[in-house]
Amino acid sequence: MSPNDDRLRRALYRSIYSGPLFRYAVGSLNTIHIIVNNGRATLKGWVSNEGDKTIAYVRARGVPGLFEVKNELRVEGSEPR
Repeated sequence: MSPNDDRLRRALYRSIYSGPLFRYAVGSLNTIHIIVNNGRATLKGWVSNEGDKTIAYVRARGVPGLFEVKNELRVEGSEPR
């Protein structure tokens, strides 16, 4: 893993989990998984609604130094697991 990817992962974590999405980081819930590879981020996992999915994506896009953000989050109840 590159030091830059580690820095980006930490920045993404702080950006996404601060504010309205903090409840996804509490305890074992932590359903938003952040993957960073060569400056490109992918968000995977489950959120409660479309609004949370959008907030996570917008907050991730605001992290400087990323080349790309893919939003692969799924909304609970919208499709079978």
